[in-house]
Amino acid sequence: MMKKGMIQIYSGEGHGKSPAALGRAVQTACNGDNVVIIQFLKGRGLTDSEFVKRLEPEIKIFRFEKSDGDFVDLSGERREEEIRNIRNGLNFAKKVLNTGECSLLILDEVLGLIDNEIITVEELKTLLAAKPEEMDIIMTGIALNDDVCVLADEVTKVETMRFKIWQ
Repeated sequence: MMKKGMIQIYSGEGHGKSPAALGRAVQTACNGDNVVIIQFLKGRGLTDSEFVKRLEPEIKIFRFEKSDGDFVDLSGERREEEIRNIRNGLNFAKKVLNTGECSLLILDEVLGLIDNEIITVEELKTLLAAKPEEMDIIMTGIALNDDVCVLADEVTKVETMRFKIWQ
């Protein structure tokens, strides 16, 4: 278990970043603590799942986007609407940080917001500055740069490797 109050990033091209974060959420809930997960750029995401609803109240998952489609495939008008929805999600994250209502906050695919120029690294830094000392934060996303890395205490790179077995 990691020490309290850390900011972690799960990044990389490989699959498994969000499941790893969800695993940490389950561990945290098993310890009697609350978790808030805010998903960005995930299409439908997990919010409609009956299974996920059974994890409440310990683990709460939020998604503010309305479209089930991929953000980059949306028309200009729909994209602007989704950016407003995403900003609502970021404002909700700020509220969660200010109220300290959970032990672990997961910002799933938040790094993709930087890649898609929805937010800047500086805006993410400002958001993280509101973190209560004891709260852990996990951020996930594919792309990573030095400006984002310095915001975290620990960065984990997830890589998918395939091996062929010759007979």
